[in-house]
Amino acid sequence: MTGFGRATASLGDAAVVVQVNSVNRKSLDLSMRLPDAWSPLEAKVAELVRAVAARGKVHVQIGIEAAAGEGEEGRVGPALARLKAAAEAHGVLFAPDARLIWEMMTDRRTMAEPELDEAVEVAVLAAAKEALQAFAAMRAKEGEALLNDFLTRLDALKRQVAAVRERAPAVVPAYREALTKRLRELGLELDPEDERVLKELAFFADRCDIAEELTRLDSHLQQFEQHIKGDGEIGRKGEFILQEIGREIHTIGSKANDLEIAKHVIELKNELERIREQIANVE
Repeated sequence: MTGFGRATASLGDAAVVVQVNSVNRKSLDLSMRLPDAWSPLEAKVAELVRAVAARGKVHVQIGIEAAAGEGEEGRVGPALARLKAAAEAHGVLFAPDARLIWEMMTDRRTMAEPELDEAVEVAVLAAAKEALQAFAAMRAKEGEALLNDFLTRLDALKRQVAAVRERAPAVVPAYREALTKRLRELGLELDPEDERVLKELAFFADRCDIAEELTRLDSHLQQFEQHIKGDGEIGRKGEFILQEIGREIHTIGSKANDLEIAKHVIELKNELERIREQIANVE
């Protein structure tokens, strides 16, 4: 699932910035970028991420920038002094203009990172928690949209299954009529109650009986609906249930031996594939 969250935490005249974003991935693929001096915090931040995300390619970026406001002017002077010293050391004339000063005041992207201490750790973890809350809220909103989509497609599956169930009792009579017609076309006037005809019909009826598959399919659909409406992880178990639904649909298509049912099976497979594509993005 996709998501984004960004938060800052005060650290003296600076601010710790944490940004979290993710794209779809079947498993959790976590990457992190933070100052080398703060690398001991990586495990703690990763633990916070895993508490809210079980899937997705998640990237966390942690940095520091000057806090907005009075601190901006306060850091321009020392920066200019360092530039002047560097210019003089290389024999270069240093003549700052208004544009340079403005750029230095408004550029908050880079700032020297302080060494890791308790204050830094508190600020980083606070910003990480806030960013992850926003990140999780965005993913939850997407999850609600996906749930509505799943329920809509689940209703479509149920309608197709109902149509198959309605058609199933007519399959054997239709085969009897077709068989009788073929026999007559071949000039074989057999009594419909002839033992050979009855055996053929009995064999066909047994071979195309899909009652068990329809019962299991109903059960799987009900289980899937309960699962996606429940709490906890949806993705992996949902994928397994969809696999079982697909198995029953395939068996129905193989056994039914009926054009009308075959049309419904095609629609069932199409709708199921759309659900499979979406559930690959869900935790």
